[in-house]
Amino acid sequence: MTDAPAPRTRVRRARSLRETLLSIVLLLEAIMLFFAALVVFGLDRLDPDWSALVYGGILMAVLAILAGIQRWTWAVWAGGALQLVIIATGVVETAMFFVGAGFAAMWIYCFVRAGQVEAQKSAWLAANAQAEAEAAASESTSPTSTTSTAPTEGDAS
Repeated sequence: MTDAPAPRTRVRRARSLRETLLSIVLLLEAIMLFFAALVVFGLDRLDPDWSALVYGGILMAVLAILAGIQRWTWAVWAGGALQLVIIATGVVETAMFFVGAGFAAMWIYCFVRAGQVEAQKSAWLAANAQAEAEAAASESTSPTSTTSTAPTEGDAS
């Protein structure tokens, strides 16, 4: 029998809160655009009917791709630019001005709030690491304590 090397398991990269929240917003927008494209198609707002489905599908694909690559700064900015594109779809269907503005507000809130939470988390981790280092240093310099041999409440006398 030969010993086959164990397969390597790939360690997943930790996603930031900002990356996660912005990806969720983009995916929700892609789902919303599916229904918006159906509305525009059904109401015959564009000259060739099928163009609403084609343009909607292209925009949905771009949103889904950007949702997966929010780890890069340029993708975050591209996602922000797409908020303006979605608001601009209100030219075709007026309700999209309001829906797009709502999603843009959600995008901005998630962007700002995630940054605040990540800053608080890093400050907490730094303080926790410092406290653990101080506790380890005080343990190494303190004399060893002796344990008491007095009976405890559960011991039989």
